[in-house]
Amino acid sequence: MKRFADIIISIILISLLWPLMLLITLSLLITEGQPVFFLQYRVGKNRQLFQIYKFRTMRLKAGTENGSFDAGNNKRVTPIGAVLRKTKLDELPQLFNVIMGQMSIVGPRPEVEMWTKVYSERWDIVLAIKPGITDTASLEFKNEETLLAQSADPEKTYREIILPKKLDSYETYVYSHSFLGDMKLLGKTAYSLIFK
Repeated sequence: MKRFADIIISIILISLLWPLMLLITLSLLITEGQPVFFLQYRVGKNRQLFQIYKFRTMRLKAGTENGSFDAGNNKRVTPIGAVLRKTKLDELPQLFNVIMGQMSIVGPRPEVEMWTKVYSERWDIVLAIKPGITDTASLEFKNEETLLAQSADPEKTYREIILPKKLDSYETYVYSHSFLGDMKLLGKTAYSLIFK
């Protein structure tokens, strides 16, 4: 049922939002040039790597497709990228990841491989299910980059404070998720994006 809902919701959202996605694509082409999309390897269900799709929000840097940790460093963020990040519109292309079966609409956010080697046993639990576009941790840490930018050691802050809290949320979802719970979380996500 979850897979069926993922496909239906993704198709509906793409059908409704394709003019916005086209506008973003054209805006990026005009202001930043190619590539329009940012592709990066993330760890999916059963630790299978896949490429996640996002609208590109930063100036190009070699090696980021395999994972890098620039969190809190906004020097490479483009003007249009800042808007896309603030509104989370950069995440829209992940609807295609959902259609391809690599992600779900709701589920723990997919992480780059280097961070799944930290607290590995906990990640084994989390990666028993597909990652998602939104989840409770996404809402809780909506301003994660701001928090990391204020840290003297962003990597340490992420590893020792933020990531353990995310894993708490992810594990709770793995053990207690339901269709009704997913719908409620989608509603909370929509409310957060529109009104906060």
